[in-house]
Amino acid sequence: MRRTSVRDVHCSIAQCLEVVGDWWTILILRDVFLGARRFDEIQGRLGIARNVLAQRLDLLVEHDVLTRRAYQERPLRHEYVLTERGRDLWPVLTAMRQWGDTWAAPDGPPVEVVHETCGQRTQVVPTCGVCGEALHATDLHVVAGPGADSSTPLPRPGRS
Repeated sequence: MRRTSVRDVHCSIAQCLEVVGDWWTILILRDVFLGARRFDEIQGRLGIARNVLAQRLDLLVEHDVLTRRAYQERPLRHEYVLTERGRDLWPVLTAMRQWGDTWAAPDGPPVEVVHETCGQRTQVVPTCGVCGEALHATDLHVVAGPGADSSTPLPRPGRS
């Protein structure tokens, strides 16, 4: 099945989805975050078709989400490592995991996150980068940013 491109949609969410917007890509990133680095390891963990995995890895390398590094010369073999751009997807995957834990895991979370500093199981909570207060969708609104144009979707006043 061929995906429809959202490359021309003037929206940062659409542009993120253009790179990581299918389930295989998100699951590949999950496994790389969990320490899988090599093609065969990722393929074995996911059971994904080799050609599909190769396509998704190529896309992630092309968009500088992963970098490909040789770990063996004969035969040439590569591992895949998160770049800064890739590591910045951690909050996205965390939000998806926490949503799944709440709404799609009837027996409880399959994995839990432990904070290294205090040693406690925790949830990640978005906070304001200015005042540090916890953020909730009901406490926020959007305004036009420097990259806005006439196609930028902004809510009309008085609408939710």
